[in-house]
Amino acid sequence: MKNFVYVITDRNRTSLHVGMSSDLIKTLDFYKQMPCLFFDSGQQLTRLVYFEEFKTEAQALSRFKLISRFTRTQKERLVRSCNPDWVDLTIGLDFEHITSGRKMINQVNLTFNMLS
Repeated sequence: MKNFVYVITDRNRTSLHVGMSSDLIKTLDFYKQMPCLFFDSGQQLTRLVYFEEFKTEAQALSRFKLISRFTRTQKERLVRSCNPDWVDLTIGLDFEHITSGRKMINQVNLTFNMLS
C-alpha cells in the first residue's frame, strides 16, 4: 500500500500544513469539502504543493515527523525545490483517475475533411 507525506497550503500561502495519508486524493477531497470551521474562504487549505510517496507506513511516518519539525523557511525551500511556482499538484495527481473512468469532456472529434 502506498503512503504519502504532503504539504498543503491556502491560496495566499499564509499557512503550510504537513500531513500523512494512505489515500491522498480522498484526503484532498476532504480538505476541499470541509466547511470554513477554522478559516475563512481565503485561508482554506486547498492547494497541494508538495508530496512524497513511500512503500511503508514506517518510512512515511519518519519523514512526516521530520518535515513537521521544519521551520517555515525550510518547508518553503522543500516546496520550491520541486515546485518553484507553487502550482497546485492536485490536477496532475487526479488525472489518471479522471481519464480512466469516463470520456474526456474537452475531447473533439474531427473528420479528415476538417483537417485538410
